[in-house]
Parts: sequence; C-alpha cells; structure tokens
Amino acid sequence: MLNNINKIAIAALALAACACTGDYENINSNPYEPGDLTADDYALGSQLNNVASCVMSSDVNTTQFTDALLGGPLGGYYSDSNAGFAESFARYNPKNDWSRVFMKSDRIIPTLYANLGQIEALSETTDNPVPYAIATIIKVAAMSRVTDCYGPIPYSAIGTSTDLAVPYDSQQEVYTAFFKELTEAAQTLNDNLGNRLSASCDYVYAGDPAKWVLFANSLKLRLAMRISFVDPATSKKMAEEAIAGGVIENNADNATWKYFTSITNPLFTAVNYNSAGSSTGGDTHAAADIICYMNGYNDPRREAYFLPSTFEGIEYIGLRRGWEVYDNVWGFNFSGVNVGPNDPLIWMTASEVAFLRAEGAAIHNFNMGGSAENFYNEGIRLSFEQWGASGAEAYLADSGSMPQAYVDPTEQNPYNGALSDITVKWEEGATAERKLERIITQKWISLFFNGNEAWAEYRRTGYPQLIPVAYNGSGGIVDSNIGPQRMPYPQEEYTNNSVNVTAAVNDLLKGPDNMATKVWWARY
Repeated sequence: MLNNINKIAIAALALAACACTGDYENINSNPYEPGDLTADDYALGSQLNNVASCVMSSDVNTTQFTDALLGGPLGGYYSDSNAGFAESFARYNPKNDWSRVFMKSDRIIPTLYANLGQIEALSETTDNPVPYAIATIIKVAAMSRVTDCYGPIPYSAIGTSTDLAVPYDSQQEVYTAFFKELTEAAQTLNDNLGNRLSASCDYVYAGDPAKWVLFANSLKLRLAMRISFVDPATSKKMAEEAIAGGVIENNADNATWKYFTSITNPLFTAVNYNSAGSSTGGDTHAAADIICYMNGYNDPRREAYFLPSTFEGIEYIGLRRGWEVYDNVWGFNFSGVNVGPNDPLIWMTASEVAFLRAEGAAIHNFNMGGSAENFYNEGIRLSFEQWGASGAEAYLADSGSMPQAYVDPTEQNPYNGALSDITVKWEEGATAERKLERIITQKWISLFFNGNEAWAEYRRTGYPQLIPVAYNGSGGIVDSNIGPQRMPYPQEEYTNNSVNVTAAVNDLLKGPDNMATKVWWARY
C-alpha cells in the first residue's frame, strides 16, 4: 500500500534530540539515510520507535513547536518567557515557520508513513499482524493531533504519492477512518494476544498486545467524546464500543513513551532553552491559568507540576500568557515547568479515561459502566496516585475552594477579572453545564504535560475558563475571550499542493483559512 512513500524515507531514523529554536526555519533540513534492515528485530524496534516519535516527537525542535509553544500555551499550561518570541502562538500571531510544523515537519507525517509501510511489509513477511496493528494505533494517536490542529487534512490518500501532494479529507471523514482503524487494530490484537513482541521493540507496553488493546479503546473513547456535540449518535456508539472492549483503568496501563534513558526528554530540553542563570527554566514557564486554579484548590500536585518561583514569599505563581515583551530575566522569576530529563512522554492516562467516562455518563447519557460521580472521583484519585500526591480524599470533599484571582507580582500584566467559581466536590443536583465545567476543569488539571489535548478540549467545551492573553496580535481575527480555534494551513501547501488545499478551504473548512475558523467538532 505504501511502496511509493517508502522510497522517500528509511525505517532507521536517528532519534538524537539535538535541535533548538534558533534553527526553526531549517526544521526540514535533515534527510534520512538508508539503514541496515536485515535483522527483523532491529528493523522493527527502529521502525516502531520512529512511529512512536510521531506522536510527541523525540526531536526537540519539533516538540518545542507542537507542545511547548503551541499546545501548552493555548491549553492554558505554559507561557513563553523568551523576550524574542514577539510573534508566537500565545500572542495569536505566529509566523508560518511556527504554525506549519504539525503538517510540514519531516519528523511527523513523512516519518510516520514511511515507517508504517516498512512495518506493514515486515508483518506480512513474518506472518505476524501484531506490529502493524500497533503501528496503526500509534498512527491514529499522531494524526489525531494533526487534524485537531488544522481541521481537514490529507489522510486517506497519503501513501499513493511520493510528494504528499494529495487531496484532503473532511475532519468528519478523518474521524470516521480513525474509528474504523482503531476497531480493526484492536480486533487484530485480541486475535493474536499470544504474539508478544520483544520488549526492546516497544517502549510503551514492552510488546504486550493486551495493553495496546486497552490504549486503542481508550483512544477511541477520547475521539468519540470529541465529537459528542456534533455527532452524538456516532459518539455514543463508538464510546460504548470502546468501554465494552476494555479501557485503561489503572496507572500501570497508562500509555507513556518510556524512551528517554540514553537521550533526554525533548520537552525538558525545550522548556530549558536559554536558561543560563535561571533555576526555573528558560523559554517556557508555567502559565498563570493553571497555577491560579491549583493555588485556589490548594492542590497537592503543584510540587509535581511546577518549580517554585523566585519571587520572595510566593511559592507558585504563573506567567500570564501573551505578555507584553520585556526581557528574559524578568520572566525567569515565575514558576517553571517541572519536567525531568528522563521522564516519559505522556500520551494517555487512566485519569483521563475516568473523566471521559464521567462526562459520557453525566452529560450525554452514555452507558459508561458506572456513575458519573464515581468516575469523576476516580479520575482525581488516579491523578493524585500518578503524581505521587497525598490528600485526594480531602481534596474531593472540598466544596468551598475556588480558583485564585491572578495577581501579577511585577504589576506588568494585571488581570482584574474573575476566573471561575467552580469547586471540586461533586454536586449530583447541579445543572448539566455545571457538571461539564467541573468535570473538564479537573480533567484539565490532570492532563498537565499534554497541552494539545487540553487545547482541543477547551475548544470543544469552552472549559476551563482561562485568562485572556495580555496581548492579542491577530489584528482582530481572533477573539481574546475564545482564543485560536485552529492553525492556518502552511504556505507551502499553497505552493506545492495548491489545488487540493484550495479545494479543502472552499469545500471542507467552512470558513476562511485563519485561526478563528472553528474545526468540525468545536462547540465553544
């Protein structure tokens, strides 16, 4: 199926994290070199790791743009702290060489499909369908991030052209394909549970097909809930199928890529760029939004999420997103992002799954296998356990604490508005909207380090309530109270794939190709 695309890349991709923001204009400059694929185990390990790196990339340059600078700030988790980032996602005015990365980085789509073809061929040669089923699940995890960033994307036609200049699918068509692929992959794995891979081939689940089934169904549940407000019938069917097939319920089964022993976690490197003389990080610091919520709730997970600020008498204080440009030293005083050099990259957790089930039961009347209250409480307990925090029961019982008002200790970026009056303790008699805000707020707190998922859920639901950016550089295109809804298509598409991208904008996008046009599943 993918023979043509396989000619443009190889299976053995060097995964050294060595790029930096200073080289962002040359993100596609590293060509692939042919590798030795004579040993099946070596080839498969290389290929599966290459595919896994397309979800959250081991390449620092790519992950800095997709997660530290895009998903993190737009999801309310991070704020740029580099004075040179005057044109940025956080200020709603990114340049093309920033906003292009999800679609045009050679570390995502070209790498993904080249290696998928190699894995498919290896599965056929060895008469073992497990590797290709696992790779398909990872493909959906990776490409769901791409479509959620842009809306309509090339998907079904990829693999039939060596230059990737292919027609686009509507986002609804892409999601339909996702559900089909996840369902078929899970069935294949269920039919071959005894065909374990070598642990060295799989840094997520050590080659265990049964655990990949749990992730496939959990991802299916996530995507089903994503479309719950625009296609409730399909959402219900897919969500209930996912639950029936088995989902992640314990932290031991969390989907995390545990690749970072011999190389460094790319997010760690990205947030610490240009950090000389700082104890809290460099280009990226914690956002005011997430810390205001967690301070207000006196959340015990703060120690796991943030580095203390260097302001006297203030332990945790976030930097307002989209702040007016001052200097790096000024930004260094705010709390940092507490990510370690050997931490895994987090794809999906038991806590997230519990919150998805809570929403399904409370808001959409789906059969999630239990009550909304129990799933909501379990989501919080699982998150506390994941981060080694104590005090979950006291936190769950708190019916009075609310998010903290933001006070900028420098008085440079004040915000006088209130955030939310949402509390922690479950209220069975609350309105559906109140229940939705409570579920999504706690889910958002638990999703820290997965900013693109937070940004997607914010666009889908309107929650949590975030602080408007201090500076909106979109020229009136983006509403500061709502934020960007998508990224515009890369300029390269208009040069190299003009007919297809123009057709996508005219026929599929349902609005101008800018950051204010909503994607298909967006409610807010």
